[in-house]
Amino acid sequence: MSERRRRRLRLEISREAARLFWAQGVEGTSGDQIAAAVGVSTRTIWRHFRNKESCAEPIVARGVERELAALRRWPPHRSLEEHFAAEAGRPGGEMGPLERADAGLGVRMMRLAETEPALRTTWLMVCGQVERDLAGIIATRLGTGPDDLEVRLHAAAVAAALRVLNEAAGAGLVESADPGRAGEGSAALIADAVRTATGGAVGDPVPLVGRGALAFPVT
Repeated sequence: MSERRRRRLRLEISREAARLFWAQGVEGTSGDQIAAAVGVSTRTIWRHFRNKESCAEPIVARGVERELAALRRWPPHRSLEEHFAAEAGRPGGEMGPLERADAGLGVRMMRLAETEPALRTTWLMVCGQVERDLAGIIATRLGTGPDDLEVRLHAAAVAAALRVLNEAAGAGLVESADPGRAGEGSAALIADAVRTATGGAVGDPVPLVGRGALAFPVT
């Protein structure tokens, strides 16, 4: 199985698992039910996931990937606020129906994680990956490595802030008519969280001139 097909199947499994978890609870959902909903064997489920709760990971990760993808595209010559403003007008930047539906499922899983300890573990594992990705993004801004202690502290603080923002947004959006609108209008909150969590060290344009491969011409 190609890596692309494997990721697609994992996401399909995750979608159906999330729907079942939300409809009947984690305890009331079995691996057999998830497999039947996807149209695969139960053995296939366990070949791709360590347990039924971990089936939620891809859909939860997809819910925060949009934020991370935007941060990865952040050019050094723009402030975070300027970058988010540019992102809002980026061609193809709006969510399609499937992405919106996935975002809604992700929000529901974050909400369910408050009362389901096993799903809480899944959510926190996703947050751990977010922290590692943020370390790379912040290291690039600061011109250092992702293992630098200052970078790691900043990444941990920003990841915690984003987790709280996502949970707070999820709590409100789940009760709304369209939880698929998760993340809309949150750019200002994210920018403020990044600046606050890093004590202002991250958020402004960075003058990378003279820093080797990271340099860009000043215009």
